[in-house]
Amino acid sequence: RLVSRLGHGGMGTVWLAHDEVVDRDVAVKEPRVPDHLSDRDRDRVYLRMQREARSAAKIDHPSVVTMHDVVIEDAKPWIVMELVRGQSLADRLQEGTLDPREAARIGLAVLDGLTAAHEQGVLHRDVKPDNVLLGRGERVVLSDFGIAQIEGEQGLTETGSFVGSPEFIAPERVLGQRPGPESDLWSLGVVLYAAVEGVSPYRRSNVPATLQAVLSAEPQMPARGSGAFGTLVMQLLRKDPAARPDAAEIRAVLESVARPPQLSFAATQLHGGAGVHGGGGAGVGPGGVQRQTGAAAWVPPVLYGSRAARYGLGGGVLAVALALFLILADPFGGGKLPEGWGIRPENEILAAKVGVPDEYKRTQDTSGTGVTYRDPSGVFSIYAERVQQQPDDEDILAPRPSVWKAYYERGGSNGTEIKDAEVTNKDIVHQGKEGFETVVDFTAYGDSDDDPIRYRWHELVIPGESNIYLRLRVAMPAEGAAVKDGEELYANVVDHLDIGQS
Repeated sequence: RLVSRLGHGGMGTVWLAHDEVVDRDVAVKEPRVPDHLSDRDRDRVYLRMQREARSAAKIDHPSVVTMHDVVIEDAKPWIVMELVRGQSLADRLQEGTLDPREAARIGLAVLDGLTAAHEQGVLHRDVKPDNVLLGRGERVVLSDFGIAQIEGEQGLTETGSFVGSPEFIAPERVLGQRPGPESDLWSLGVVLYAAVEGVSPYRRSNVPATLQAVLSAEPQMPARGSGAFGTLVMQLLRKDPAARPDAAEIRAVLESVARPPQLSFAATQLHGGAGVHGGGGAGVGPGGVQRQTGAAAWVPPVLYGSRAARYGLGGGVLAVALALFLILADPFGGGKLPEGWGIRPENEILAAKVGVPDEYKRTQDTSGTGVTYRDPSGVFSIYAERVQQQPDDEDILAPRPSVWKAYYERGGSNGTEIKDAEVTNKDIVHQGKEGFETVVDFTAYGDSDDDPIRYRWHELVIPGESNIYLRLRVAMPAEGAAVKDGEELYANVVDHLDIGQS
């Protein structure tokens, strides 16, 4: 008996149901087949769902969802499976990124589930945060074997195409090569990266660009997961499958991060005879710095990504004191460049100086009126241009908030650049010059309407003399933890934008 809908994906709708024979709640997957599909394609979907049940049924492991039955109703296979109460890792990441220890704990469970599948000759082929379920009692479950491949069976995907989530697909699969267990481990590496950074390093505004990034982009080590964790992630993302670590190597590193070695009680005693409650341990702090832990002490969240980290007394006290000193010594901030940033003189093109991260790569427009600075991972970009208005050129927008708002709501360039835009404007003053900010949240024009990815442009426009204006844009994801990083990037760029010469 179907009770309520739990969610839907590319291949089906998942329902909360009650098995009245054995009196238990279960999850039931209903095939999702568009009306326009041919009978041949419809049969392929049904076969894929039956394969999902058969794939998962071969695997007996607590980190793999349990399959109970396949029921044929109206010629459609309905999959009856274990109900995992909780949320997906994707939903969890909407609330904020994970610290490396928690990411390693989840990664270990996913690795165990994949290892159990690989031992049965099953490749998952769609490992991503949506398919990692976080259940009760810290249980982690790998689900959705809908596109899994069983060794020795004929594939259901037609030649020249593939099924899966582009930003989590291994490069050898994009190239049409035969995948192996290493392909699933690549996807695990992307999941671990997204767990601490909030977004896949290969996410782009459309599918072709995403696939190109998978093939050619070289991500930077995750800033929130350096040290052994970050090194492992970068090894998993090697383009050559043979160069990736195997399951045993991955497990050793993740265990060292998730369960660091314990210190003796005596090593965590405080001066004055006060004991440490709850035992102590050693772990890896931000930047891979070893730290000792005893009783929990509050640390400003800025020290550990988006989560309020819990440091122990001892080495942690020094970190707290140092952080508070930095906060109190410069309570207003904004005066100095962030660490790892530099000033780029753009006098010839922009008649301005721009502060950007050192690692961002610069490219210049062929028109010679704009420059772009790109984050090596491809998640963020900074664009700036100096625009000369011409009375008879309708393609150049006037520097007025209402004009830009209407432009984006129509879909941008030719009405085919973006869609479903939500636009807000705000008047500002920058270095004594009046201007305005525009925030545009949108979906790329060519993206599917089924669970689309949202992006954001945060722009600054400063009108100048002689019908010239300066326009700055920071591009970022519009969802998840990366929004906070993108807005911080925008604030720092604007704070260090010197337009004194314009």
